[in-house]
Amino acid sequence: MRSEDIKHIGVVGGGVMGGGIAQIHAIAGYRVTVKDISDQAIEETRYAVVDGKWGMKRSVEKGKLGFDNALSAIDLLGYTTDTSDLSDCDMIIEAVPEDLELKQDVFAELDGVVKPTALFASNTSGIVIQEIAENVSEQRKTQFVGMHYSNPVPVMTMCEVIYTPQSSQETIDTAVAVAENTKRAVSMCKDMPGTRGFILNRIFRAAREEAMKLVDDGIATEEDIDKAMITGRNWPAAFFGNRGGIGKQW
Repeated sequence: MRSEDIKHIGVVGGGVMGGGIAQIHAIAGYRVTVKDISDQAIEETRYAVVDGKWGMKRSVEKGKLGFDNALSAIDLLGYTTDTSDLSDCDMIIEAVPEDLELKQDVFAELDGVVKPTALFASNTSGIVIQEIAENVSEQRKTQFVGMHYSNPVPVMTMCEVIYTPQSSQETIDTAVAVAENTKRAVSMCKDMPGTRGFILNRIFRAAREEAMKLVDDGIATEEDIDKAMITGRNWPAAFFGNRGGIGKQW
């Protein structure tokens, strides 16, 4: 499916991460349906998207999003607990918890419900994409990529697009175009079995291990390492202090 054919995007799994993904795509003009496991989960996502710290209301107040743009985006957002409501989606972006078996089960169900031409993408932060796609059809594997966003999604402009040997060039190009339409800076990464993480998290993990070695060897304190990285690299946070992550804030 070509990028111009992507009109309706399903986001499976809400919360801070899935809600942020839904938010940036609705702002970009896509119709978005968020699917989650309960009405309570949906209400939490709806709050995060509209009224949360990184939500559209705050963006309007800060002058980063026009009032009319926010209203249009809110109108493009829908919520459901029924997987069948995703059947006509042109693209699915999965954002459920980082559990391989759960992700495999989610995609196996989606594969039988969502139209055959739809693209599938996982927002996993590090699980091998080919393993996640293991239980979908051979045709769907050609339409499967990773799209890893950084939290909080409305603020962080990174998107890693992870391609497998089965991913068609059209699928890869469409994923890149959709990400760029949401004003993300795209970095390409080859899916590699036997590894954990893509670009961002693998490099950060290696840097954190070196930072911990500096502490263990008595060369520098945690506080001074964080201070050096925050002031020297302009990071919002570093290794040891309040670093954020899913469900956390910078």
